[in-house]
Amino acid sequence: MTTDIRAPLARYAERLHAVTGDGHHVASPLGAWLLLALAAPATTGATRAELEEVLGTDVRTAAEAARALLEAPHPLVPSATAFWHRPGCGTSAGLDAWRSALPAPTVTGPVPDQSGLDAWAREHTLGLIGTFPLTVTPDVLLVLASALATRVSWAEPFEVAPAAALGPGSAWAGRLSRALRTPEHGHRCWIADTARAGTVAAHAAHAQPAGTADGEAGLLVVSVAAAPRVAAGDVLAAAHGVAAEAAAAGDRLPAGRRSLFDLPLGETPLWTLREEPVRTSAPDGREERVTAALPCWSAESRHELAAPELGLPAVARVFGELLDAPGLEFEAAQAAMARYGRHGFEAAAVTGMMAWMSLPPEGVARVAELRFGHPYAVVAVATDTRPGGATGPWHGVPVFSAWVAEPEELPEADLDDRPAY
Repeated sequence: MTTDIRAPLARYAERLHAVTGDGHHVASPLGAWLLLALAAPATTGATRAELEEVLGTDVRTAAEAARALLEAPHPLVPSATAFWHRPGCGTSAGLDAWRSALPAPTVTGPVPDQSGLDAWAREHTLGLIGTFPLTVTPDVLLVLASALATRVSWAEPFEVAPAAALGPGSAWAGRLSRALRTPEHGHRCWIADTARAGTVAAHAAHAQPAGTADGEAGLLVVSVAAAPRVAAGDVLAAAHGVAAEAAAAGDRLPAGRRSLFDLPLGETPLWTLREEPVRTSAPDGREERVTAALPCWSAESRHELAAPELGLPAVARVFGELLDAPGLEFEAAQAAMARYGRHGFEAAAVTGMMAWMSLPPEGVARVAELRFGHPYAVVAVATDTRPGGATGPWHGVPVFSAWVAEPEELPEADLDDRPAY
């Protein structure tokens, strides 16, 4: 049975976008949520309860959902996860057990250098993201990462329209020369009522589908516009609901759509509604036709993910408990991009978390520089160690000794960096 995580992901998306703000941006809530779901099985007690609240579901459900997504990859949305750990630093039986239970596709191994992390990001985002969002240093003990990407062509490309089609009240219409207009067939446009954003305009474009062993895989990109006064967070929340309804409806219009005959004629910031006589085969003689005009757009974003409401601080505590390092420090970030155009859509995100041992508390250190500026002794002692801590007959035997009372100048030849012997 498939675990339904659409509602938990929608709630997590609202958290992420609230932290990100209402500026132009793109993000992958799923990319960050996957990191939480992978780490969650290692949690206990209060940390588990906190993480379940952020995940929007219990740990077992989240872990099963992550495993299902990663082990049955979508042909139009390549995905990858990885856990890297620095060898010989902070390992434990608990960490090993958690790592062995990760989904099979999750890459594990020693922490790569920066070029290796960047190469992993490029490989798993179709080359759309060239660098990993975090910088690795020698102090980093572990890295947890996810990558998601898509590059699709529309099943039916947009037509081209003058930017004036965006509406007389649109500031964009004066800045652009051209916009996108829906083709005669293949796209879905409708008006819907939502709890969070009121009445909205909705558009959905289908990607060219891909065949699978069990049927067909697709991608539906849904755009939702609300009245200008509605807050961005409410529109994003409404859009998640509208997109879920659109996916459930298949090729039909969602059941919750508004009839055009229930709306007043005239102009609004979201649509123009007029009535005209037509020849129609509609049973009641009333036919509805809806088109849409949208701009092309693209975005590149970087998001810091350290806010407590995003769950990554709890994940850092999880690893601190596994490694018996309660002061573990961390950094988490996501790099994301998207491009929406006449012929298709592409997007990618790499989400990463790095953790390292925190610095010890401040104290006082005394620092000495020893000076051999008067006569002193030197003894050369042999060492002879054997396996298991044993020593041989030469171990500790003083071989040479000296009293240094006449120093010499450093020879010119020794100014070179080459070894003397």
